[in-house]
Amino acid sequence: MGSLFFRKIMIATDGSENTKDSVKAGIELARLSKATVYAVYVVSTDYFSSMSVDFGWETMYEVLKKEGEGAIRAVEEAGKAVGVQVEPRLLEGHPAPELIDFAEKEGMDLVIMGTLGRTGLDRILLGSVAGNVVRHCKVPVMVVRGDPGTPELEKNAHETLRVTGTNK
Repeated sequence: MGSLFFRKIMIATDGSENTKDSVKAGIELARLSKATVYAVYVVSTDYFSSMSVDFGWETMYEVLKKEGEGAIRAVEEAGKAVGVQVEPRLLEGHPAPELIDFAEKEGMDLVIMGTLGRTGLDRILLGSVAGNVVRHCKVPVMVVRGDPGTPELEKNAHETLRVTGTNK
C-alpha cells in the first residue's frame, strides 16, 4: 500500500450483532479520511447447494436478500448520520470469494469486516469468512472483533481494531 489515505473503503456486513462494531469503525475511518464507503452484503448460495428444488429455495433466497438489504441500509444510515457517502452493493455467491473479488476488482483501499455472526457448526462447515478474506485478499483487511463488553468502540479502538497485512 503506497499511501495511508483511504478513498474507497469496503465494509463487509452480514447484518449480525458481531458486525456492528466494524460498521462503526469503518464509518469513522471514512469520515476522518473523507472516503467513500462501499457497504457489501453477499447473499450466500452456500446453503442452496444441498437443498432440493422443492424445498422452497426461492423463498429462502428472498429472505436472505431482504436480510442483506436491511444490513446494507444500516450501513447507509450510519454513514448518512455523519456525512459519509455510502454505496450499497448486494452480491450473490460464496461470501469469501465474492468479497475478495469485489475488493480487488473495484480497487478498494481497505476492507473492514467483523468477526461475522456464524458460529458453531456453521463455522466448522463453511469456514470463517473473515479468515478466508484475510488470508487471500490482496487488499489490506481490518478485522474488528465484536465485543459485547465494549459498547463504545471509540473508547477502546486501539484494543478492538486489528489490521492485517496484505498478500501483495
